[in-house]
Amino acid sequence: MSHVPAPSGDSPFQPGHAPRDEAPQFVLPLVVRIERSAPPARTDALETAARAVLVLLGDERAHGDGEWAEAVRNWEDARIRKVVRRARGAEWRRAEALPGVTVTGKSAEVRVFPPIPLAGWSKDLAKLQVSGTELDDPEPPVAADPAHPVLWLNPDLEMSAGKAMAQAGHGAQLAWWALSDAERTAWRDSGYALSVRTAGSADWARLTGGALPLVRDAGFTEIAPGSCTVVADHPALR
Repeated sequence: MSHVPAPSGDSPFQPGHAPRDEAPQFVLPLVVRIERSAPPARTDALETAARAVLVLLGDERAHGDGEWAEAVRNWEDARIRKVVRRARGAEWRRAEALPGVTVTGKSAEVRVFPPIPLAGWSKDLAKLQVSGTELDDPEPPVAADPAHPVLWLNPDLEMSAGKAMAQAGHGAQLAWWALSDAERTAWRDSGYALSVRTAGSADWARLTGGALPLVRDAGFTEIAPGSCTVVADHPALR
């Protein structure tokens, strides 16, 4: 079972100074493949990033005495930071050669790497750009299947695709922490089925007023500290 950090009062996403800030800070790198001729659809990229986070959390290498376990524990004991960078061509091939896991969606490919110290980026990852992750959906996404988890985005916030990918990953992680071992196993067996959708304004008020896991961004990039970005609506948590 993955190490689970302290609940609510010591949230890894709350704004302002927190006990987690005293710990060494780690970051979870994600790289999305964006080829000029065939960029992924935005929603598929968000969903693939969220599943990539879950794949890492459920990987046996992230538990117990696994080779990534200490890095994951250190990361979960500090702020939960995720940074999404983009790659194409030779950059992507070099990223794929580094230890990690590639998760594939309908049109998106995202590679997730074990957490690293905040200033510990490898040369091949450090040179990748964070900006330029503007993606679009060729067609409006179909309605989410309520039988599967839905990560609802705040309809009043505008975020780049890279920022939204990181936030979707945060929401998936909060849901994962809130589940029992049996519920985690069931989610893993489903291939971490999930949807990412933007909530309607009325639905957002209802979703944020309940007990579902809610991401409040620490405000390091793009949006104001304390902004509610994602609600993790997992059927087992309703």
